[in-house]
Amino acid sequence: MKIKFYSLSSALILTLLSTFFISCQSNEAAEVKVESPFTGPSPWPEIRKERLEKLLPQAMKESGIDAWVIICRENNNDPIAHHVGGENAGGTALFLFYLEGDKAISKVFSPVGEATALGELKIHDEVIPVERGKSAILQGAEFIKGQNFEKIAINSSFEELLADGLSYTQRKTLEEALGNHASKLVSAEELIYEYLAVKLPSEVEIMTKAAELTAQWQVEAYNQVVPGKTTDADVAKFLKKKMEEYGVKDGWSPDQNPSVNSGPDRGHSHPTDKVIMPGDVIQTDFGIRVYDMWVSDIQRFAYVLRDGETAAPDSVQFYFESSIGGNRIALAAMKPGVLGYQVDKAQREWMDERGSEYVMWSTGHPVGYVAHDIGPNLGAGNLPDPSVRPAAMKPLKEGMLFAFDGFHAWKLPDGGTKTMSVEETAVVTSDGARYLIKPQEELILIK
Repeated sequence: MKIKFYSLSSALILTLLSTFFISCQSNEAAEVKVESPFTGPSPWPEIRKERLEKLLPQAMKESGIDAWVIICRENNNDPIAHHVGGENAGGTALFLFYLEGDKAISKVFSPVGEATALGELKIHDEVIPVERGKSAILQGAEFIKGQNFEKIAINSSFEELLADGLSYTQRKTLEEALGNHASKLVSAEELIYEYLAVKLPSEVEIMTKAAELTAQWQVEAYNQVVPGKTTDADVAKFLKKKMEEYGVKDGWSPDQNPSVNSGPDRGHSHPTDKVIMPGDVIQTDFGIRVYDMWVSDIQRFAYVLRDGETAAPDSVQFYFESSIGGNRIALAAMKPGVLGYQVDKAQREWMDERGSEYVMWSTGHPVGYVAHDIGPNLGAGNLPDPSVRPAAMKPLKEGMLFAFDGFHAWKLPDGGTKTMSVEETAVVTSDGARYLIKPQEELILIK
C-alpha cells in the first residue's frame, strides 16, 4: 500500500505540473495575441482594379499618352509589375494599356503557362496566351503596329526609378519588333507620376489606421523608458516587438526603422546603445508597412525630466512649439495647385523668425507605397532657383499624401546640433489639407 501511495502521489504531481505549464503557455499566448486591423485578405486586388479603372485613364490624358507598355518577367521584374497584375510573371509578358474614349483598355500578351491565372484576376480586358517558343514582345508589337497610337510610354527614365524598369535588352527587342513605330516611344515617367501620386479614399483610410498605430506605439515605447538604464536600441526593440505582434513590416530599411536618437542629430541612421539620460530630447522616426503595400512615416518627440523638473525647460519648450508651429504652417500652405517648394518656403520663413539653425532636409515628401513615394517634393524653398529641383515645382493635387516635418534646430553645448522635427501625415483635399490623425501637440514627458 505504501508503494502504491507514492505512485499515486507522483501521478498527481505530474498532472498538476502539466496543468500548470499548459496554463502558463496559454496565458503567454493570450498576452501576445492582439487584434490587428490588418489581418485577413489584402484589399489590394480590389483597390488595384479600381485604380486601373478610375485613375489610369485620367493619368494617361494628363500626361498625353495614348498607350503604355510594361514588360514583366520572373526574378528581375519591373517595379510597376504589382500595380498592373504582373507580379507573378514567369516568362516574359507584355502588358498594354491604351485609351479608348474615357477608358483604359488593357491587353496582356502572356506566356500560356501564366495566362489562365492572370485572366482569373479579372483586372484586364483581354489576356492573350502566347504559345511556348513564341515571343510576347513580338506578338504585342504586331498588335501595336496596327493601331493609331502617337505616343507609346515605356518604363525607361533617367530621373524616376519607378519608371525605369525596362531593361536594355527588352527595349532593344521591342524597338526592333516595332520597326518604324519605335519612334513613337517616350518615357512613362510623367504617366507613372500622375498615376501613382494620387491615392483613392480607401487607401487613405488604410494609411490612417497605419498612422494611428505608428504614433500610438511610439507613445507606449516612451512609457517604458527608465532614465539611466534604457537605451535608444531598447526603444527600437520595443517597437520591433509591436510590429511582430501585429504582423506588419518595416516601412523602410529594417536596420534604420525605427531610428531612435536621444543624442545629437544623426540623420537617417540606426539606433545605438546610448543610454537615455535626464535632460535628453528623444526623437523617434518610425514607419510600418501594412498589407505589404502601404507605409506610414511618423515622428514623435519626448523630453526626459531632470530631478525636480515637472515640465521641460523654457528653451526646450520653445524649440518644440517652434517645431509644431512650422508643421501647422506647412499644413496651411498645402492646397491643390500650390507648388511643392512653396510649402517649404512657408515653413522656412517661420524658422527664420524663430531663430532656427539651418536644416538640410525638405519640409516633406510624398508617402504611400514607399516611405519616400512619387509626387511633389516639399523642398527647395530656401534655394534662389527652386527649379533646379524639378519635383519641387510640381503642383499638389487632391488625393496626394505627404509626410512632413515641423523644424527647429539649435546648437548643443558640445558643438553638435539637435533638431525638433515633429512629423505628421496629411492628405490634400479639394480646398486644403487635413491630418490623417491627431498631431502631436505636447512634448511627451518622461519622469
